[in-house]
Amino acid sequence: MLVSIAELAARLEDPDQVVIDCRFNLQQPAAGPGLYAEGHVPGAFYADLDQDLSGPKRPDLGRHPLPAVDSLQKLFSGFGIGRGTRVVVYDEGGGALAARLWWLLRWLGHAEVGLLDGGYTAWCAAGLPVSKVRPAQRAGSFVPQPGSMPVLTTADIEASLGTGKLLLLDLRARDRYLGRVEPIDPVAGHVPGALSAPFSENLDAGGRFRPPGELRRHYAALLGGRPVAEVACMCGSGVTACHGIFALEPPGWPGVGLYVGSWSEWIRSAERPIARES
Repeated sequence: MLVSIAELAARLEDPDQVVIDCRFNLQQPAAGPGLYAEGHVPGAFYADLDQDLSGPKRPDLGRHPLPAVDSLQKLFSGFGIGRGTRVVVYDEGGGALAARLWWLLRWLGHAEVGLLDGGYTAWCAAGLPVSKVRPAQRAGSFVPQPGSMPVLTTADIEASLGTGKLLLLDLRARDRYLGRVEPIDPVAGHVPGALSAPFSENLDAGGRFRPPGELRRHYAALLGGRPVAEVACMCGSGVTACHGIFALEPPGWPGVGLYVGSWSEWIRSAERPIARES
């Protein structure tokens, strides 16, 4: 799942490999494509979070709904992804955005996908080559198998409140979870009963993933022995939540659920309860 800088560099010319740049700024959406144009891993395609990795906006949905399956099929086929293609995804650093593409590929049944540990920052720090050339579209034959990863709806979360049957991990920064600040969404706080599990705690001081043993101890304290089927991740809009799902897999919790709508969808109705802590 984790691909090292050295491993990607050694296989950069592999014809059976596709590399995808996912850099994006939630508060400055035009920044990601601009960064890609300035320089990227040679041969890497670009996937835009808003345009490619999310579906059309609706008043009742979160900020980043799931894209239509046929749209993703067309996108991935154009990247040259087919059965057996090795895919490597990256963003600026820790994988908080690239994990969304990792999850989408897994959700559609493509298992051969990894995340570049340290991202573009680590690639450049290693003095490896960069390119401004956008690769030509390819003629892939991506065959989607939607439903290969579990998805939870807002109705599912509402039904679980107070039952103890679902553990919801909130991957946003702790101050957002507590309701002290909210830089993106109009309402601050968290879903009652959810536990704070900031995605930044999956990473070391250098922005790389902590070893599986450390992640296992970290999440074991949160999960308390619960089976995977009773665990789901959320965030602001279902993007960085995928980072938690990614981090939970190597230590032994594969296939944790994703609450796609997350906080930005939960607050669409004033009738849904909100928790805040001082």
